[in-house]
Amino acid sequence: MFVEQEASVRYETIDGKKVPVITPRVEITLKNLETGQEYNSDAEAMSDVQNVSTSTKPEHISRSVHIVVEGLDLGANTNLF
Repeated sequence: MFVEQEASVRYETIDGKKVPVITPRVEITLKNLETGQEYNSDAEAMSDVQNVSTSTKPEHISRSVHIVVEGLDLGANTNLF
């Protein structure tokens, strides 16, 4: 598993109000479905596919994406709809 994007919160003014803009943490798991090998980057998985001494094909690579959004106190007057 590797982190593709770190979480962050920044604030923008929209319609005269300061609002949070949330970027979630994105965790990626790349796994070879044939061998069970996990990769630490897209480049590592691609290197295995391109390596002529392995039988790894692009369809053997599974990409799982886990998005983590931290809690944020939006206040009692928040209308999400």
